[in-house]
Amino acid sequence: MAVQTRPLPTGRPGPPRPRRRPGRSPLPYLFVAPFFLLFAVFGAYPLLQTLWVSLHDWDRLAGQGEWVGLANFRRLLDDADFLTALFNTLSIFLLSTVPQLLAALAVAWLLDRHLRARTVWRALVLVPQYVSVVAVALVFSQLFGRDYGVVNGALQGLGLIDAPVDWTADTWSSHLAISFMVMWRWTGYNALIYLAAMQAVPRELYESAAIDGASRLLTFRKVTLPAIRPTLLFTVVISTIGGLQLFAEPFLFDQQGNAEGGAEHQFQTLTLMLYKYGFINNDAGYASAVSWVLFLVIAVVAAVNLVLARRPRRP
Repeated sequence: MAVQTRPLPTGRPGPPRPRRRPGRSPLPYLFVAPFFLLFAVFGAYPLLQTLWVSLHDWDRLAGQGEWVGLANFRRLLDDADFLTALFNTLSIFLLSTVPQLLAALAVAWLLDRHLRARTVWRALVLVPQYVSVVAVALVFSQLFGRDYGVVNGALQGLGLIDAPVDWTADTWSSHLAISFMVMWRWTGYNALIYLAAMQAVPRELYESAAIDGASRLLTFRKVTLPAIRPTLLFTVVISTIGGLQLFAEPFLFDQQGNAEGGAEHQFQTLTLMLYKYGFINNDAGYASAVSWVLFLVIAVVAAVNLVLARRPRRP
């Protein structure tokens, strides 16, 4: 019986197998498709619809009116109330956001140290997030009351003022009061974000700085801040978006309970103005123009903050 034998391998490689080109698989597109679908429905469509409405004389109750083009935007540039609201928005944003982020950094640095009952302190900084913004606004309205407010009583007791301050009557006093309200509510939230970033910094860097004899302040500047820079960028952008869209605090701070922002619009923000024309005056076309200008202002300010925060450090 003959035995069949297989030929010995010659050592020559066989023909290469065809490789699938990267990016041809549909799975990555399926994973990211839900985001784009949700963004198209809840992001892109409302944005484009608002732009379309802003180009018409559109009544919120009656519906679409005649085409007016850029007339609503030209009307904005000639509206003194719009310029006042824009100034108020930027002023309250700067007075609340900059001190808020600096205070959050300081609180996070303290919580990152070895303190007694650290878990309790970290939970307490989130207490303002548990309280409704309506309750916060009502409490601060009483604290900054003219006749029986605690703030006026404390300032008079310290001899800093002679007469009670009407916090809602003046531009700068109302801006300060609303800014304190915003800072109290969001400082702890940002502090916990910074704390999480600080705890992710390798401890070997701190040990090396201690061996080199660096002080705590120098270590914070040279080690901690560069290490948490991405988190700083995130909080700057998010705080910019939230600070320029401020609505509940100034709306509830007004004792008249309307969207005027005071008798002379001294603390009326762009969102309050948008609410006034869109839901009180039913002028949807003009309100849409205000919303688009607000969108552009947020985009520009966020881009400027991002560029400044990402600017390379000097050696």
